[in-house]
Amino acid sequence: MTENVITLKKKDSLEKAEQLFKRHRIRHIPVVSGDTIVGMLSYTDLLRLSFADYTDSVIEDDAGTLVYNMFTIKQVMNKSIVTVSPSNSIKEIAEILATKEFHALPVVVDNRLVGIVTTTDLINYLLKQF
Repeated sequence: MTENVITLKKKDSLEKAEQLFKRHRIRHIPVVSGDTIVGMLSYTDLLRLSFADYTDSVIEDDAGTLVYNMFTIKQVMNKSIVTVSPSNSIKEIAEILATKEFHALPVVVDNRLVGIVTTTDLINYLLKQF
């Protein structure tokens, strides 16, 4: 589990989200209101809106910015999120990720975001076992 989670607020821009994805080399960002998770934004969500990851062209970057200005994080984020607690076993988390169509689970305690577990976290855990 990653404890120092990069987060967004619903009022943040999609351009800020893209910058965070690229700067921190992450693929999922919880959207919070205070410490409470209200949604999840994935880099794939952004790619559905623009060609941001496919080019460094100024023309296409400008087009991506225009598209980002047409939508808000609240409109793009996944609001139907599944969360886990620190007491969930690795097996339980792996089962959830294996059966759902997402690759990250927010970790919450009393509705407060305390971390995130991704498929990459599980793979790294598995690799450490060998």
